[in-house]
Amino acid sequence: MSAPRPRLTVIIPSFNEEATIRDCLESVRFADEILVVDSFSTDATVAIAREAGARVLQHEYVYSARQKNWAIPQASHEWVLLVDSDERVTPELRDEILRLLASSPRHDGYWILRANHFLGRRIRHCGWGTDRVIRLFRRDRARYQDREVHAEIDLPEPLPILAHPLEHHSFRSFGQYWKKLQLYSEWGAAQLYKEGRSAGMLEILGRPVTRFLKMYVVRRGFLDGLHGLVLSMLGAFTVYLKYARLWEMRVLEGASRVPAQVEAGGALAREQIGRMVDEERRPRQATTASRAAHHDESTQSR
Repeated sequence: MSAPRPRLTVIIPSFNEEATIRDCLESVRFADEILVVDSFSTDATVAIAREAGARVLQHEYVYSARQKNWAIPQASHEWVLLVDSDERVTPELRDEILRLLASSPRHDGYWILRANHFLGRRIRHCGWGTDRVIRLFRRDRARYQDREVHAEIDLPEPLPILAHPLEHHSFRSFGQYWKKLQLYSEWGAAQLYKEGRSAGMLEILGRPVTRFLKMYVVRRGFLDGLHGLVLSMLGAFTVYLKYARLWEMRVLEGASRVPAQVEAGGALAREQIGRMVDEERRPRQATTASRAAHHDESTQSR
């Protein structure tokens, strides 16, 4: 008689996500526990989560990695799947995860690809088509790197990649994006200012142009049609705005002061926007060998 499947906790970090969290919760109903870790939302996020039967804990947000590292030990079960509120677990990914857990996984964590959507369309280029994150892992073995932005799960071994992606709907409308963009540019410029950086012609003109060319030409955003063009232009504009704001901080006395809400929300905005359009480094990549290792493991589980 085979051993029972290890139980699974899904962790969903949240802050004012009433527009997205309901669909996210629906997509993870297969989990043995759904744990929503909320940063004291002021909208209906917590009520929606509790209505869906989720366990809700509230914890003050400092930055993404620290919040997730606080949340992981709160999980009741050995295996954790971490899903953001703007992500969806597809039926195919759900079935793959359940098969994997039933097969006595040999690894402590697994990469999951992300299918990123921009205004309702999946973007396969612009640098978005290779996005992957470590989201399925053993609770007692995995923690995020303690850094303010773009931290990844810190596990030593090469890890396999699951075959099916998470659906990621990070950019649903310009109205939803503008507030994050303002926070991002203000906070990012303030951090550069504190580091003693300045912005001249190269930063204000050169960096946005470079960003556009990298997304639209090098990463073949033109193959995504008008969506790819608009997204690449948006990437360039985001970079421009950050460095133009840094320039303003240097030329106007007092312009370097940023509101308290920017200090509070800037790190989260940078985490959400920086992966999409900024010059930040990409997360460390899984190897071809790790994909082959998962193929061998999943074949044995069938």
